Amino acid sequence: MVRQRTLKAPVTATGVGLHSGAKVTMTLRPALPDSGIVFRRLDLPRSPDVKVDALSVTDTRLCSALVSGDAKVSTVEHLMSALAGLGVDNALIDLDGPEIPIMDGSASTFVYLLHSAGFEEQAAAKRFMRIRKSVEVTDGDKYARLDPFDGFKLTFSIQFDHPAVERTAQALTIDLADVSYARDIARARTFGFVQEVEALRDVGLIQGGSLDNAVVVDEYRVLNAEGLRYADEFVKHKVLDAIGDLYLVGFPIIGAFAAHKSGHELNNRLLRAVLSDESAYQIISFERSEEAPRTVLDWNLRHA
Repeated sequence: MVRQRTLKAPVTATGVGLHSGAKVTMTLRPALPDSGIVFRRLDLPRSPDVKVDALSVTDTRLCSALVSGDAKVSTVEHLMSALAGLGVDNALIDLDGPEIPIMDGSASTFVYLLHSAGFEEQAAAKRFMRIRKSVEVTDGDKYARLDPFDGFKLTFSIQFDHPAVERTAQALTIDLADVSYARDIARARTFGFVQEVEALRDVGLIQGGSLDNAVVVDEYRVLNAEGLRYADEFVKHKVLDAIGDLYLVGFPIIGAFAAHKSGHELNNRLLRAVLSDESAYQIISFERSEEAPRTVLDWNLRHA
């Protein structure tokens, strides 16, 4: 049986929110089978829970934010990407603020924290969302699509008329059966343009942004002294985001994701479109491991 996975022990980190600029302490904790990923706002009365659910995403301005009642948790996509990439099904995440800390702008710190906590298989079958037919959403020349595929593959393309981005690859296909999430994806950082900073801060965004937690480019070049971590870091970060955004559906996806110029809003619209059509998907488990796609089997070996 392909089993669910949680953490062995709690692990804590402190950082600042990318958009709020506020200091926040986060503790990742083990959770019971079938409980999913749950955020708990310890700073609010009665410490309300916010459970991961694609239909609870209400704010997609430069991040993915979840809302339940009066409780909101922002910028969840990088942590969700790490949880998906390392196969964590169940976790309780305590927060004393409204936003996940941005750390270095990638998912690599979250990967480190999860490995530090360790993993524990649980006596319950892991559940997957298998895509049964193609579903696509569009916005002008932008699109995001999920197709049937026996595994998990992502194809993404971006288009920026900017010399620093044009010098890098702007299209990428990654099959999770063939790469290591921690090595090949997790270190890609979020990015932004100097000329947009003032306008974004005027509307209350990126208050905590800096060269320590983002790739920043001016009109001509990357300003970070260390340069890029990957030759294709810009498009690779969009793949990292997409993995996190898709995991907000609550299950690992068995299917192929393809997108052009997509972002958090379009990624969430795609999940909502899938969920609105019961013939487009099914929730499945594998009682016999050998029946699972190669992506799942290879992942089990890499993260045993």
